Amino acid sequence: MALSIPHFNSLTEALASLFGNGTAISRLRRIAGGDINEAYALTLTDGTQIFMKSNAPGNISFFKTEAAGLTAIADTGAIRTPRILCYGTDPEGTGYSFLLLEFVSAGKTVPDYWEIFAHELAAMHQASTAGLVTDGNYGFLSDNYIGSGDQCNTAHDRWIPFFRDCRLEPQFQRAARYFDIQDQKSITKLLEHLDDILVEPEYPSLLHGDLWSGNVMTGDDGKAWLIDPAAYVGHAEADLAMTELFGGFSRTFYDAYKETAPMLPGYDDRRDLYNLYQLLNHLNLFGTAYLSPVKRIVRKYV
Repeated sequence: MALSIPHFNSLTEALASLFGNGTAISRLRRIAGGDINEAYALTLTDGTQIFMKSNAPGNISFFKTEAAGLTAIADTGAIRTPRILCYGTDPEGTGYSFLLLEFVSAGKTVPDYWEIFAHELAAMHQASTAGLVTDGNYGFLSDNYIGSGDQCNTAHDRWIPFFRDCRLEPQFQRAARYFDIQDQKSITKLLEHLDDILVEPEYPSLLHGDLWSGNVMTGDDGKAWLIDPAAYVGHAEADLAMTELFGGFSRTFYDAYKETAPMLPGYDDRRDLYNLYQLLNHLNLFGTAYLSPVKRIVRKYV
């Protein structure tokens, strides 16, 4: 997949190119939510509404990689995401980087919302991943981010080594100061025995990568749309596990997903190990509130 999202060197240039010369912002409204980027609804002089994320100019890679993830998801044709307009940097004032997306007004949810969401997510997981990983089966086009944390996507032929080398090990290394000698021994034992716990998938799947309720919105068609991905090619179980970490989705969702894409036996026994990655990332980003569940999961598997 070649990323062909336009890049601009100023917001003024972007608006003129996308909407015509003379187009400007007539109203800017701050949107609450998120702890990494600032978000705005922009109303243009022609009445069009668009959505903008912004950050420091040095963080343009946040938006380039997010655009790559949204493009990969959209290209499956399985589930909707907001349309990407462009990304870029703006030198005005203190300078900032930005990502422009279509503005999506939430509609009334369709009657079979959870069933449709599950079927569409399963279809995304079953879509071809050709072109998303170079020289391997698992990974992604480039490294990206999980929240504001770096996420390694070096290509691997097998899922379990990928999960060890590119998911757990980097997070454990960043969190080393939280662990004593006995903890370190348990972590080493866990990493050495992942093949005894995890299983290789029947096929590689494109994952959203950060799939909790805050990264799912209801679109103007009343169905679930995916936003803010940390996309990569991996085991679909990792996406499903993440949905259960912070409250979970409707039971109807999980039943419908399994009808479309039956789970391999033992998923319930593996779920916490997948979520160890997400909890380690939260530990590294937000601190010790996440240390106890991290240690509990490590103890569970050793």
